[in-house]
Amino acid sequence: MADESGDTGLPASLEMAWGLRERPGKGPRPTLTLARIVDAAVHLAATEGMDAVSMGRVAKELGASTMSLYRYVTAKEELYILMSEAGVGTPPPLPSGGEGMGWRELVSDWAYAQRTVLQANTWILRIPLNAPPVGPNQLAWMERGLAAFAGTGLEESEKLSAMMLVGGFVRNEATLAADMMDAIMKNGVSPDQVVTQYVRTLRLLTAPDSHPAVTRLLESSAFTGSGEPDFQFRFGLARLLDGLAALISSR
Repeated sequence: MADESGDTGLPASLEMAWGLRERPGKGPRPTLTLARIVDAAVHLAATEGMDAVSMGRVAKELGASTMSLYRYVTAKEELYILMSEAGVGTPPPLPSGGEGMGWRELVSDWAYAQRTVLQANTWILRIPLNAPPVGPNQLAWMERGLAAFAGTGLEESEKLSAMMLVGGFVRNEATLAADMMDAIMKNGVSPDQVVTQYVRTLRLLTAPDSHPAVTRLLESSAFTGSGEPDFQFRFGLARLLDGLAALISSR
C-alpha cells in the first residue's frame, strides 16, 4: 500500500485503521481514543442525523474540548471517512456453497449485502462522497465487488465500471427509500397514505389527452402494489445484470 519511501499518503487515523501505525504504548491510558470519537460521531449520526455531527458536538458528547479531538482526527472530512468505515463494516461471508456461484449470483449477493448495510445505517447516505474508498472495510467491499467479475472476460477497467454501475444503483435506490421514509416520518403519515395522496394528485393534474402514458400507469396496478415490496429493487438490479450479461457473452 505504501510507496517505496513507506509513505501511504493517509492521515494517521487511517494508518491506524490499517494497522500501519502503532498506538502510543507508554504513559497513562488516554481517556479519549480514536475509537471513542468515531463511536460518538456514529451515535450522533444514527440518532440525530449527519447535520448534528461536528467536531464541537462530538467533543461535547465525550466531555472533551474540541481541540483535543484534533490530536486524533485532523478534519471533519477525515472523521466522515472513519464513520463510513465503521458503518459499512466488513462484507458478510458468502452463503453456503457460494464458492460455486456464477458472476451474476455473486454480484447480486454483493448488491443485496450493500443494500442491507445502507438500510440499517441510512446516515451513511448523507456523507458527501469526496474521495475514493481507502479504509480497510471499504476496500474489502471493493475487493468483493471486483472479484465477482473474475472470469467474465471483462477488462479490469470494465470490471471497475460494472461494479460502480451496480453500486451506484444500490446507493440511489437506498437514498430514494431513505428520503421517502424521512418525509413520511416528518409528515406523520403512513406509506400507503403517501401513495394514495400521490395517485389522487396525479388524477387531478393529468388527463388521457395530455398525459396518455401517465393515465395508462394510473389505470394499471403499478401504484396499488403487487404484494412484492422488493419489486423495484429486484427489477432494476436484474435489468442491470441483463445488460452486463449481454456484454460478457460477447466476449
